[in-house]
Amino acid sequence: MSHHGNVYRSGDAPPTSTFYDQGKFGRLFPNLPAFSSDSPALRAALLKIGERNGLMDAQDDLTQAPQNLILQQALLANNEDNPDLTAGMTFLGQFLDHDMTLDITSSLEQQVDPEMIQNFRIPTFGLDSVYGLGPAGSPHLFDQTVDHGLTTLLVEKNPGAENLSRDGSMKFDLPRNSQGTPLIGDPRNDENLVLSQLQVAFLKFHNSIVTHLKTQLGLSNPAEVFLEAQRLTRWHYQWIILNEFLPKTIGKNLVKDILTKGRKFYKWRNAPYIPVEFSVAAYRFGHSQVRPSYRVNFGKGTDPDLFALFFNDNLAVNPVSIDMRGGTREPNRFIDWQTFFDFGDNKARQNKRIDTRISSVMFDLPGLPPGGPQSLAQLNLLRHLTFKVPSGQRVAAAMGIEALPEEDLAELKPYNLHNRTPLWYYCLKEADVTADGKRLGPVGGRIVGEVMIGLLQGDKTSYLSQDPDWTPTLGKKLGQFTMVDLLTVAGVVTEL
Repeated sequence: MSHHGNVYRSGDAPPTSTFYDQGKFGRLFPNLPAFSSDSPALRAALLKIGERNGLMDAQDDLTQAPQNLILQQALLANNEDNPDLTAGMTFLGQFLDHDMTLDITSSLEQQVDPEMIQNFRIPTFGLDSVYGLGPAGSPHLFDQTVDHGLTTLLVEKNPGAENLSRDGSMKFDLPRNSQGTPLIGDPRNDENLVLSQLQVAFLKFHNSIVTHLKTQLGLSNPAEVFLEAQRLTRWHYQWIILNEFLPKTIGKNLVKDILTKGRKFYKWRNAPYIPVEFSVAAYRFGHSQVRPSYRVNFGKGTDPDLFALFFNDNLAVNPVSIDMRGGTREPNRFIDWQTFFDFGDNKARQNKRIDTRISSVMFDLPGLPPGGPQSLAQLNLLRHLTFKVPSGQRVAAAMGIEALPEEDLAELKPYNLHNRTPLWYYCLKEADVTADGKRLGPVGGRIVGEVMIGLLQGDKTSYLSQDPDWTPTLGKKLGQFTMVDLLTVAGVVTEL
C-alpha cells in the first residue's frame, strides 16, 4: 500500500518547531507498561492468534458466490450482521482514519517511542485528504478549467459507466495520472473501491457547494468562493462525525457524557496528538465490521446486481466482478450507495458485528510479501509490541472501569494473554460481551469518543470551536445532516 502525506493544509502557517509537537503520536496512559515484554515466543503466539483459520478467522466459505455470503443466513452463523450499522459506516470510519493519521516511518520489526513517530497528518478533521495544500500548494487536485483552478476539485468521468448504471447517469472516478495513480491528497483513499468512491463523493460535495455559493448566494471572488465552500464542506462533515458516526459507534449516551462532562483522559499541553491506544488499538474496531463481500452496484435494466468479494489475493488481475481492491478504472467500477447507507428504501445492507471474528478475506491481504504476516489481525497484534501498548485490563483499571472477567477471554489462556490482553483484541471482545457487537463497549468507546471529540474541540477552525450552535443548512431537513444527505447533495446517487 502506498503511503505519503501532506504535512500542512492550505490556510495553515508553514511548519515551525512547534508544529511538530502537533504531528506526533503519544500515549493516553504514559505510565502503564506494555501488555507484555517482546519475545520470539510472544511474537509466535500473536501470529498464531491472527492467522488464517485461527482464533479470529470467521471461517467464511470463500468458495461461495459473493452474493451467497450476504443472502444465505446459514453462511453468516459465525460472522453475524450488525442490525444497527449499515455497510457504509465501515468505510466512513476508514476515511476518517486517513484524515487523522498517517505514519509512514514505523516498522513492525522494532519497538518505537510513539512520540518520535511523525504523523504526516495534522490531527484534525480538516479534510487534508481532499484539499491537500489547497489550490496554490496542490494545483493537481483542482480543475484548471474552472476559475483558473482556484475553486473546484478535479474529478474525472468513468467512460462507459453510464451504460451499466440503472438510470444511465454519468459516473465519476478519482483523477488519475497516465499510470493510473490517483491524484488525491491521500493515496490510501484508493485502497478499495468503496473508499475511492467515497473520496469522489467528498470532492463532488465540495463542488456542489461551490455551484450553490455562485448561483444562490452570488459569490464571485474565487478565493472567497473556495474558502467558504471549504468551510461548509468541513463543517457538514464534522457534523456527521459528531451526530451520526459517533452516536452509532459508541452510543448516544457516551457522546453526550463526553460533551457535557468533559474528557477525562485525552488531554494535551500544546496541541492535540494521536494516542497509540486509539490508533493502534481501539480505532481498529472497523476491521471487524468489514464484510467478506458486497453488492457493488445494481447494474442496468435486466443486468443482475454486481456482487464482489472484498479482497481476493489469488487473482493475477483485478476485475471488479471478483475483487474490490482499488487502483483501477473500469466501467463497472462504481458504487450504488443505497446498499451502503439507509435511504429508506429497504436496500441497505448491514456491516458485521464488532467482535473478535474477522471476515476471512482479511486473512490473505493482497500485496503483502510472502514469509511475513499475511493477515490484518497479525499486523494489528504485532503493532501492540512495536508501540508497547498496554493491556486492555490495565487500561480499564486506569479508567476506573471494571475489566472483563477472565472467562470471557478464556480462548487466550493457552497464550497466557487472558489477563493481559492486547488492547485491540480486548476492545473487540468488550464490544461483543457488553454491547452485543452493535457498538463499542465502555473502554473502547471512551477512547474513540474522547479522541475524536477532543480533535474537534482542539481544532480552532472546527464548528465546535468557532460556532458551537451552528447547524447544517444543506440537508433535507433544516438542522439535520447525514451521509445520505451528503451523497445526495454530491449528486452521486443513482436513481433506482
